[in-house]
Amino acid sequence: MKITKPRLSFWQIWNMNVGFLGIQYSFGLQQTAINPIFLFLGAKEELLPILNIAGPVTGLIVQPLIGAISDKTWSPKWGRRKPFFLIGAIMGSLCLFAFPLSPALWFAVGLLWILDVGNNMAMEPYRAFVGDKLPDSQLSIGYQMQSLFVGAGILLANASIFLFQSWFGGGEETSGSIPTWLYYSFFIGSFLSIATILWSVLKTPEIPPSDEELQEINAHKGLPFIERFKMPFKEISEAVKDMPKFMWKLSAVYLFQWYALFVYWQFITPLFRATMGFDTSEAAAQAAKMSTTYNIVTAVVALILVPLTVKYGGKKIYALSLVGTGLALFAIPNISDPVMVLFPMVLFGIGWAAMMGIPYSMVSKIVPQERRGVYMGILNMMIVIPMGIQTLSFGPIFKNLLGANSVNAMFFAGTCFVIAAILAMRLNVKKD
Repeated sequence: MKITKPRLSFWQIWNMNVGFLGIQYSFGLQQTAINPIFLFLGAKEELLPILNIAGPVTGLIVQPLIGAISDKTWSPKWGRRKPFFLIGAIMGSLCLFAFPLSPALWFAVGLLWILDVGNNMAMEPYRAFVGDKLPDSQLSIGYQMQSLFVGAGILLANASIFLFQSWFGGGEETSGSIPTWLYYSFFIGSFLSIATILWSVLKTPEIPPSDEELQEINAHKGLPFIERFKMPFKEISEAVKDMPKFMWKLSAVYLFQWYALFVYWQFITPLFRATMGFDTSEAAAQAAKMSTTYNIVTAVVALILVPLTVKYGGKKIYALSLVGTGLALFAIPNISDPVMVLFPMVLFGIGWAAMMGIPYSMVSKIVPQERRGVYMGILNMMIVIPMGIQTLSFGPIFKNLLGANSVNAMFFAGTCFVIAAILAMRLNVKKD
């Protein structure tokens, strides 16, 4: 029997999503600060893709497994999803504190693996948690509210980077060491990672499972350990086999969208070293200003997209937003002024708001309630597989086909966004 979910107030939906602020602050640091740290510790530019392989590998393994496991979990005291994203937040908090203290490149790369495990353990059950709590009529507002906190978290992370660089930066860069101005952003992230998750955990009760779901969960608990261990893999396999055609179409969009995003995040700092003659600290600060700008736009635009998707349909707004993001990437390498180069990020911010909200609300409407966790995990697989392909393939492409030129890398990413927009026009789902 399907549970009838009560409509939530604006502030209930707000409290439920606050934890995304801390998770996405961490993600913002990964976007903007991790690759400069690798460069500070002596990494070559063509190695940046492969050094980032922790994200796609851990996302591919951890998120769908945790999603499937959380679907079969229930504790009257702790709930279904909360234990997982609380443990993930603690792991992320400890790693963020240690990251700027990395003494060598291998140490920073190892920490990135642990940080990504924690972030992925927190992220997938959290996305399912939002879907668990909301009736279908409030899914759009729920996921766009999530998009708002995604933007706000990344915004704060990037603002902290360029502000601390401005206040405490300067001086000669020392090869093999991380400048102290970067420490403060990571220490703030360590605090936010756990504090915001605790806010949502304490403020938002989970909906108990129905009698049928509880019976299934208890039956699962009674299985031998080896059977319970194999169950998530079996669940993922069956879910992929039964996956709606819509999600296969979305996977084609995600292939080009997320490949392009990873190129942008890895090469925006090297781009500014090439086009503006900045050193690594100055280029990282400029990249942080870019991210801050587009996330301000995301925070403003996220909820405005809700009535637009209702009126015009999700696929049109999504496709148009992807085109705008591609145009932004075509423009950035042609602008050498540090202020003027921020203007294309308005289009990027609109695109990021759409990417972080529209696909999730679409998928939540078409997947069965009892398998929402595993399907959100599979949706994340569609993100990390393109990222994995990028980390393995783009180093040779950058070096051999694009002339080891970060300008060409940005044009390549813009082209991928245009292709993603064309493919997005094939996505059909019922209007709200």
